[in-house]
Amino acid sequence: MKRGFYTILSAQFFSALADNALLIIAIFALRDMHAPQEYEPLLKLFFTVSYVLLAAFVGAFADSMPKGRVMLISNGVKIIGCLMMFAGVHPLAAYAVVGLGAAAYSPAKYGILTELLPHRLLVVANGWIEGLTVMAIILGTVVGGMLVEPSIAHALLSFDFPIFDTGIDTTPEMSIGIIGSIYLIAAAFNLYIPDTGVDHRILKKNPLYLLHDFNHCLILLWRDKLGQISLAVTTLFWGAGATLQFIVLKWAEAALNLDLSKASMLQGVVAIGVAIGAILAAKMVTMRKSVKVIPLGIAMGLIVLGMNFVHDLWIAVPLLVLIGALSGFFVVPMNALLQHRGHILMGAGHSIAVQNFNENLSILVMTGLYALLVYLDLSIYAIIALFGLFVSGMMYYLKKRHEKNQRQFDDVALLDDTRS
Repeated sequence: MKRGFYTILSAQFFSALADNALLIIAIFALRDMHAPQEYEPLLKLFFTVSYVLLAAFVGAFADSMPKGRVMLISNGVKIIGCLMMFAGVHPLAAYAVVGLGAAAYSPAKYGILTELLPHRLLVVANGWIEGLTVMAIILGTVVGGMLVEPSIAHALLSFDFPIFDTGIDTTPEMSIGIIGSIYLIAAAFNLYIPDTGVDHRILKKNPLYLLHDFNHCLILLWRDKLGQISLAVTTLFWGAGATLQFIVLKWAEAALNLDLSKASMLQGVVAIGVAIGAILAAKMVTMRKSVKVIPLGIAMGLIVLGMNFVHDLWIAVPLLVLIGALSGFFVVPMNALLQHRGHILMGAGHSIAVQNFNENLSILVMTGLYALLVYLDLSIYAIIALFGLFVSGMMYYLKKRHEKNQRQFDDVALLDDTRS
């Protein structure tokens, strides 16, 4: 791998760590202000709305300049969101601004991989970036949970600088200040991401042109046989993954009697599983074999149903690791395949923007439905059953759809089967 790839990994690690730590702090802030409990999943909805509304523009923006610069600008927007939450702006609105930065960051983060590396290395590269992102999620949820843990928060708040008064007097303020410094570290790495030398498209200023161009790319990727399957799988994965974050918190409270700081650790347990699955996929799955992992998605949905029968932490942990591992193993090859098809059909930035639009629309819909079910006071055990059956059913449908496409023409045979 080129040295620039590891700089990208470092920037992504710290940015993702801060995103996930801030989510826990935002949940704490909502609870501290006694907001309705259905507001908590709405944090994810507000975070992802920019991915959907600005999808037509962020891809063109990412392709208009060196992607390291795009990532730097995007981290700056995230820092503004942090400052807003620090200043007392409602957590939903402030986290939406962080989501705006993330929406611009993502096409650059993934798009630069296709510019920097040959397509035969995309599965390995995605394994690395997904594995490290998941490590960032683990540390982010752990850091967020630790920052709101009363004894740790009290110790940090009691610390004073000798010369000046920081004016930080509450747990959310202290936590947001620390998270803001992590975003600054990510921005520092952005400065050292290399220019790949790829020619950049001039950014069109006519929004109607950009919308038409995005719609063309959207249709193009859905009509491509391999593109549609990989896009559908990753779309389902991200919607299900975002919803599972909140399901785990609620389930840990109901079934395991854990508070927020401890329940957030279980989110990290799922993330450990995803990292394991992602690393194994990078070592074991070539581009040509990527579509063979789809049945693991069916298995994951069925295993989620087992959460309804678990009330012991020692059983819960390996179950959540297994769910995460299956997720990581099937999403990494699908992501690499999607990037490969998108890069060929329309260019990296546009392709990732289309991917983000679909995936985050799925997050909006699925977390929105979860918030509605919570509002209707449906049991968490019933929600888990509906969730697991839905994921398995959709993955089974996609498996059958791919088999039908293959009977018409064997697109998979055209893919590279080497790993190095």
